Amino acid sequence: MSPAGPRPLGIGDPLYPRLGNPGYDVTAYDITLDYRRADRPLDAVTTIDARATAGLRTLNLDFTQGTVRSVRVDGAPAAFAAAGEDLVITPRTRLERGADFRVTVRHTSDPGDGASGGWVRTRDGLAMANQADAAHRVFPCNDHPSDKARFTFRVTAPKNLTVVAGGLPAGRVREGARTTWSYRLAHPMATELAQVSIGRSAVLHRTGPHGLPVRDVVPAADRKKLEKWLARTPGQLSWMEKKVGPYPFEDYGVLISQATTGFELETQTLSLFERGLFTGDEFPRWYVESIMLHELAHQWFGDSVSPRRWSDLWLNEGHATWYEALYADQYGKESLERRMRLAYEQSDAWRAAGGPPAAPRPAEPGKQIGLFRPIVYDGSALVLYALRERIGRAAFERLERQWVVRHRDGVASTTDFVRLASEVAGKDLNGFLHPWLYGRKTPTMPGHPDWKPAPKPDAKPGAKPGAKPGAKPTTKPGAKPSTKPGAKPAARSTPHGPTARHTVKPE
Repeated sequence: MSPAGPRPLGIGDPLYPRLGNPGYDVTAYDITLDYRRADRPLDAVTTIDARATAGLRTLNLDFTQGTVRSVRVDGAPAAFAAAGEDLVITPRTRLERGADFRVTVRHTSDPGDGASGGWVRTRDGLAMANQADAAHRVFPCNDHPSDKARFTFRVTAPKNLTVVAGGLPAGRVREGARTTWSYRLAHPMATELAQVSIGRSAVLHRTGPHGLPVRDVVPAADRKKLEKWLARTPGQLSWMEKKVGPYPFEDYGVLISQATTGFELETQTLSLFERGLFTGDEFPRWYVESIMLHELAHQWFGDSVSPRRWSDLWLNEGHATWYEALYADQYGKESLERRMRLAYEQSDAWRAAGGPPAAPRPAEPGKQIGLFRPIVYDGSALVLYALRERIGRAAFERLERQWVVRHRDGVASTTDFVRLASEVAGKDLNGFLHPWLYGRKTPTMPGHPDWKPAPKPDAKPGAKPGAKPGAKPTTKPGAKPSTKPGAKPAARSTPHGPTARHTVKPE
């Protein structure tokens, strides 16, 4: 231990400087949870397999909102201390560069009030919403999307409850009044995308394209009411595959929770939705389906291909918004060109409020979801629209397909995207894309020189404010700007980066 004592570290992400930790790469998590009631901490054991990328006398994990009882490194007891939101571990012997090692942490996992993300309390149990920086409120981890790993979950709960996690089932054992459920993900996953649901749920099965297992998790009492929505998923999977290629994971489904969150979230292989999105009459059917498509698109853009830094978030949300908008346009419910023109009118204001798409301003301290502003949704889909207008539809579609193949199961950056776009187009696009991605002002739209930014409301007397698709979201706790088709986000997204909603009128 250094004379200064334990201290929190980070990997230097400008937007979340304390997230992640240097010196190692995680290869696998095995997380055991023991659930009794939603208002009590869960007993937990997190086992992490990793490889040292540097010599380590100490190593840091991101972890808070739980009590650490013991730590072992390669089976030997290790000293540990808290430093900020880090767990600082001192192994008995130095970890040499290139060495594989295992850390086992016995701890509690405290749902708390759910206000800061991680565990979300539902009417009948718990679910997870870890985006962008809350996985370490559930389990010790290297909590940054650049360090993806394979996951196994083993969750014990009362036998009258159903436990579901991302990935495929790996066993179920009942002992007396309790059942242990195991799940394993076949592909690497970022910590922010983990999902575990505990509650009185029905698990419904159907088949997607090419025999893909589709598994939905819904409140048991609502299975019939929700069927018309669940039946849309296989067709949406086929639609996305026609656009960008084969679905990248082992299964897919939706988790509909009895919680009021104000957001939807693309947790890997099992997207999280609020029950109220489907059971109320606030939104027209086409809008709900487009939100479902948005979260599905994230399985390619954000989950399979994850951001190298959080400033690359536009690659996640811009693409999911793009395919959401294409879907609504194809089914004749919301013109893509009209939506993009409305976004263009607001783009300068969005850039002024939150920075350009690939250089967003940090969120205010304690309000990390503030990163999820309109500029990363419709404002970033607008960049993709401009790129398609510049290089043509055929080249753009080749780019999209090559992007998800080249970086499947990995991480990628804005620089990677610009490089591939230039390669596919056969010309250097740095000069074109740089102002779109980093400029304070929105460049002229190719093919649409008549598109203009909306004048500021106080620019001159009588000036008409422009339309506001994705207008400023409400300040509802944990909310975030939305991506919903062509309207103004009225509520947000999560203490962590999901999809918020626009205000729209039912048809």
